[in-house]
This record gives sequence, structure tokens and C-alpha cells, in this order.
Amino acid sequence: MCGIVAIVGRDAVAQRLFDGLKRLEYRGYDSAGICTVHDGQFERQRAEGKLDNLAAKLREDRPEGTIGIAHTRWATHGAPTEGNAHPHIVGPVALVHNGIIENFKPLRDELIEQGRQFQSETDSEVVAHLVACEVEGGSSPEEAVATVLPRLHGAFAMSFLFRDHPDLVIGARMGAPLTVGYGQGENYLGSDAIALAPWTRHIAYLDEGDWVVARRDGVQIFDRSNQPVTREIVDSGATAEVISKGNHAHFMRKEIFEQPIVVAQTLQSYVRPFEGEVAIPAFDFDLGSVDRVTIVACGTSFYAGMVAKYWFERFARVPVDLDVASEFRYRDPVLEPGGLALFISQSGETADTLAALRHAREQGQKIAVVVNVPTSSMAREADLLLPTRAGPEIGVASTKAFTCQLAVLAALAANFARSRGRMTREEEREIVAHLQEAPEALTRALNHDEDIGAMAHLVAPARDVLYLGRGPDYPMALEGALKLKEISYIHAEGYAAGEMKHGPIALIDDQVPVIVLAPSGPLFEKTVSNMQEVRARGGRIILISDAEGIAAAGDGCIATIEMPKVHPLIAPLVYAVPVQLLAYHVAVLKGTDVDQPRNLAKSVTVE
Repeated sequence: MCGIVAIVGRDAVAQRLFDGLKRLEYRGYDSAGICTVHDGQFERQRAEGKLDNLAAKLREDRPEGTIGIAHTRWATHGAPTEGNAHPHIVGPVALVHNGIIENFKPLRDELIEQGRQFQSETDSEVVAHLVACEVEGGSSPEEAVATVLPRLHGAFAMSFLFRDHPDLVIGARMGAPLTVGYGQGENYLGSDAIALAPWTRHIAYLDEGDWVVARRDGVQIFDRSNQPVTREIVDSGATAEVISKGNHAHFMRKEIFEQPIVVAQTLQSYVRPFEGEVAIPAFDFDLGSVDRVTIVACGTSFYAGMVAKYWFERFARVPVDLDVASEFRYRDPVLEPGGLALFISQSGETADTLAALRHAREQGQKIAVVVNVPTSSMAREADLLLPTRAGPEIGVASTKAFTCQLAVLAALAANFARSRGRMTREEEREIVAHLQEAPEALTRALNHDEDIGAMAHLVAPARDVLYLGRGPDYPMALEGALKLKEISYIHAEGYAAGEMKHGPIALIDDQVPVIVLAPSGPLFEKTVSNMQEVRARGGRIILISDAEGIAAAGDGCIATIEMPKVHPLIAPLVYAVPVQLLAYHVAVLKGTDVDQPRNLAKSVTVE
């Protein structure tokens, strides 16, 4: 989950390396560092904590040099201290690393037996020692890296700097992303095209096992067999402006308010409003012949998959299995050939989900991917790529990526139903009409921002909060609880409303806010009955419903949040807004770090 930037430049690179880290800070903010080569010596600055701490050190003593590597860390092995911060320097080698070296312990023991001394608790320093041993033994940097890489087990992206080679950076990737940027008289490496956007939009994505030698005058890429290869150079589409908060206090707020636009942009790729048709990208298998779907995802994306399960089974009448990616492979699921495995990820690089994807392919599944980065590893390995159009999402707590995932999944459900002969043309036209209503409904939901902010004080003092919902509102309850946990650090749980009486109701007292998602419709009366059970035990209820629902059940609630009345298909998109805004305003009131909550990072590239 760490961020890497490397520059082989023409001019001083320290400030640009730092600027690149600022654009990658969403990937980790436990510590950060920069290392350059200047006059035959390494010059390094590292700092514990967020980038502001590194900035203070750079103001006092900025490394010189026209070549350098930089890193922002999300800690795995070793505490988030300055001593464990990257870059690591071992003799003639400096290293930055994203990922986990799973066999670091035997490698470390071997190196200690040889008399090597370690300065950190990290697995990453082992790699720096291994490469340093090779270089000190007379190998060239390229030979050293080629020798060491096959010894490493795990997932990694890394970049090496060499003290005695001030025109050379080497990068490598296995299971974690690394991007090559091409400039004029200089070249770059980065974990993300966003990091390189101010300097170039001409990039190449390394394949699994690739490693790259970058100099000022050129780049050479090698595959895992050390054979020279060519990777396509593409326009990244990234711009230097994407990380601006605009007039918003936080990226999360900005991204919540972008949802009407980005959902509309996403739907433009999947619906033909004049024809009343749902369209998905071309693929080379018969969707109508699929008789089972397996959905795999993590976190917020998993809750999008839960909603999709309701849709697929209701509209397409196809059975759906749903798995958390981190458990999928290890329970050895039964996957019959010809099934469709659907993977959902914002980044397209989530380690658990990517490993699950490859396992599913080995089991004969067709692979569909819903992803926000169409050049990501998952996207490149998919049989059916279903991109969202959310744009870069910087806030760690996912908002706009989630609603765009729901938009894509709703369109896929309709297309699936049509392919299986379960939906008439008239029903399809109705679905398209309702999908087209979603952006405007999201805007109306956002109009209640001030009202939601005004009730944050009802939730902020709580130690525990419960969320309830039925049907597709159950995963929305789970998502609401996750958002509150992520950014306000309040313990929160989501439950299917009917399950309250099977245990969780024991938690209810007058100190526990209970947030009920209950749009009017066929499930409303049953949800209200469960709400009354909570009220009878002294629970303090916040009801999220439309005007009709609030009129029927709002009496006795400590607060209500009115949503527009919408078709049940798009209700999950609309009801995402109030749970996002409530979590946001509670976190602001508590004074937590909304965009960079503790212990979390945006892109989870380790298992």
C-alpha cells in the first residue's frame, strides 16, 4: 500500500519527488522519505508520520542531485518509525519497496550468518542487502537485480538507486503496480500515473514479473526471464489538477458531491437512452449461457457486490455466490467450468482480489471486472472489462467509486436478464429510464447536506452505533457502518433488520443510536416493525426514508433524513449519500482526519 516515485532527471529532483509523494499520500502516511545521489554520495531525508513532517526536514536540509527515489509508507513489517522509513540504504544501494517479502525471515537469517547488520525491522531492507551483496561482489546493478528477484517470494514493487551510477534507476514489480513514465531527457517510475502527471502522460504499465532499467536517455524493460520486451506506451489521461480539493474542506466531501456527475458519466457508457437499451462492452463469451455467478471483492466493493447479488438473482434469475476476496482461495470453492467470476475493485490492484481472480481463471471461470482504473492489473486480465468513470478517488473512504460501481452493476444485471430471456424490451426500457433518473436523484439527496450536518452531534458522542436495513438496504446498512468506523473511529455494525431480535437487540439502550434505512415500498412495513422493537427498548432512532416513509414512521425518532422517492433499483445509489454525509459530518465534529484515517490506506496491495 506504499507509494513509490523515482526520477532520472536533468535538474534537481528533491522537490519533484516530494510533489510526487503528495500525489501518492493516499497510499500510505505512516512515514516518508527521499534519497538522491549527489557527488558520488547518497543524500537522504526521512520522517515519521505524514508528509508535512518530511517537508519540515526538507526545508532545513534538502538533498541535492538530479536522480532520486522517494516513498510514502503504510507499515507492514516494523513500526511506523523513522528508522523503518524508506528509502533504505545498504552500502552502494538504496531501495524503496511496496508490498511484502514473504520469505524475508530465512533470507534475513542467511544474511546475518554472513555478518550483515540490519538497521530496521522491515522485510524491505533484506532486499537492499541482497542486491548490495551482489554489487559488492562485482556484479553490475542490472546483474544484481536479475539475480535477486527470483529469490523473492511475495508481492512487491520496488525501485533501486545506485551510489556509483548517477544515471540509473532500476524498478521491478510482482503483484503490485509500477508505472514507467517517459519524458524529454529524463524518465520516471511511479506507483500510479497520478504521481507522474505533472511531468508526463506517456506511460507504460509493467507486466507481472517485469523489471525496468531507466536512464535519462532511455528505458529498457525485461520480463521475468530477463528477456528484453516492449510494453505499449499509452496516454495516461492523468492531469496535474486531479488532486485539487476545489472549494471543499476535504477530498471526501468533494468526491461525495461529484457523484451526480460521475454516475452520469458512468451510465453514458452503459445505457442508450434513445433506444431504451442497456449496453455493455464487447466480450467473447455468451453471457446468456452463464448459469452461476461468483462475486468477489473487499470492503466497500464487497457491499456493492452484495447489492448486485440481489439484482442478478431478481432480474436475471441466476444464482450468485458472494465471497470476501481474502477468504476466497483459502476455502477452495467449487467453481464449475463455464461460470462467471465477477471481481469488483476501485484500484484494480487489490492484492486479495487479484489473487482470487487468478485462482478463478485457473478453475475455468470467465472473468468480469468492475474497476475504476482501466489500465490496472485486473482490467488487463479480464475477459469482460466494465470500467467505472469515477475519476481518481483520493479520500481513503470510498464514496464516488462505490456509487459508480453500483451503476455499472445495475446495468450489467439488466443486460444479464435480457441475455437470459428474463426481461422484456418494455421492462428494459423501464430499467433504462430509472437508471437515467439516478444523477438527478443523487443531486436531490445532496441537498440535505446541511440538515445531516446539523444532526451529527446526535451520533458523535456514541461509542456504538447500529445500522439496519432490509433487502438491498441491508448492504447499505453495512456500508454506512463501515464509513462511520473508517473515519470517525466509532464502533458501528450493520444488520439485516429482521436479525435484530436474534441477538443484537441485547445491545440496545438509550446510549446507542440506531440508523434505519427504510425507503417506502414492499419491505417498508416489516422494517418499521423492527424499528418499533428497537424503540421499545429505548433505542434512539435516526430514520432515513422518503417523505411517505417519514410521514408513516417518523414520530418518536430523534431525527429523520428525507430522501427523494425513487425506484427500488436506484435506491442503493441514492441512500449511499446520507450514510456517507452522516459519517463525514460526525468525523469532522470529532476532529478526526477525514481523508487519511489512521491505520488505513487507499490501495491495499498486500494480502
